[in-house]
Amino acid sequence: MLRWPNSFAILLVACLAAGGVAHAQEEAPEAPAAPIAVADVRADEEIAARLDAILAALGHDDIAVGVEAGVVTLSGEVAEEAEIADLTAIGERVDGVVAVRSEIAATQEIAEQLNPALDRFTTRLRQAAGRLPLLLVALAIFALILGLGLLVARARFWDRLAPNAFIAGLYRQGVRVAIGIAGLVVALDVAGAAALLGTILGAAGLVGLALGFAVRDTVENFVASIMLSLRQPFQPNDLVEIEGDTGRVIRLTSRATILLSLDGNHIRIPNAVVFKSRIVNFTRNAERRFSFDIGIDPDADLEATRLLAQDTLAGLPFVLAEPAPLVWIEDVTEAGAILRSSAWIDQAATGFATARGDAIRLVKGAIEAAGVAIPDTTYRIRLEGASMPIAGAGRGDGPRLAPTRPARPVPGPAAIHQSEEKALIPLVQAEREATDDLLHKDAPRE
Repeated sequence: MLRWPNSFAILLVACLAAGGVAHAQEEAPEAPAAPIAVADVRADEEIAARLDAILAALGHDDIAVGVEAGVVTLSGEVAEEAEIADLTAIGERVDGVVAVRSEIAATQEIAEQLNPALDRFTTRLRQAAGRLPLLLVALAIFALILGLGLLVARARFWDRLAPNAFIAGLYRQGVRVAIGIAGLVVALDVAGAAALLGTILGAAGLVGLALGFAVRDTVENFVASIMLSLRQPFQPNDLVEIEGDTGRVIRLTSRATILLSLDGNHIRIPNAVVFKSRIVNFTRNAERRFSFDIGIDPDADLEATRLLAQDTLAGLPFVLAEPAPLVWIEDVTEAGAILRSSAWIDQAATGFATARGDAIRLVKGAIEAAGVAIPDTTYRIRLEGASMPIAGAGRGDGPRLAPTRPARPVPGPAAIHQSEEKALIPLVQAEREATDDLLHKDAPRE
């Protein structure tokens, strides 16, 4: 195996050799010019007569021709610059001509300059008028094929073939475009202008590329809509979290996913973001776990307190027996020991937030009723040598006792509360009745 410096050197030598060959080819001497004949030379009068006849046949009667010793001199005015080179080339092709000296100039008159353009325009009009019947036949064929494509696109079997209405619409649009292109190809072939098809397709490709860059975000959302409609990660009324936004799914459109937040607000998330984001679906599984932390005095019996909290959770009516509730010691800090409690509920029957709130209240009450202190995280600063003021002093009415702390209320029994998120379901259903979306109950789900 060659090392890369050797390979680079070989490649450089090859490039130089190829360049040298190409340079040698470019500098190759041109073929020698044909020798000028000495014998059997045509008379200058014959050359002049021949050129006059040719120019007259081409409509250039005003071009003067002079010939001396085989050298032709052309003088006069023409309408366009391109005609000068053409007339010079004609003179060089005549037998016996040694050289051609052109003294022809382009006319400066506007009318003379416009005449060739008008002649070409008139000629094309006559050609178009002669091909008009053929063009009408080609147009009729194109209209017939296009109408057939529209009928095929409106057929009902596309709805049965596609998983949802959005994909069915894409099938129909694809059929219309394909049959329209086929009709255009046939019409151009009938009209004898099939060569224009390549130009049209090339221009369409460039325009499509430019539009693709211009509407890149829209195209990305459109493709993401197709993927989400084929493999649906959620259904209407599902409670989901997307990019930190939580709400119930209203609809999936061709550009965005619409959510109804728990506060009743509409959240519009582009489908490109939805497709690439982490989606949390809280509705897919009816069983859901909540957890919370509570601190206790580190001098207390940690195991007995842990079992007390766990038994309290197990006795709540909305907590599921399986999976069983669990309490463990998460950490021990300066403020005290941290107990982490977790339990499962059926969120279809019980509100998640209310169940978690009741569990915190009842576990805290049970721990305090057992005589276990819950540390107060408030810091108090004591100044050495300073006397503590008595509450109410300084008003001239004598010292007062500090107010006593009110008695701690006994926690009441737990109750099963309906899910607070269910209040959004009628709102979502009311909004879905008036609009269509891409979500379909029979579509495959991820």
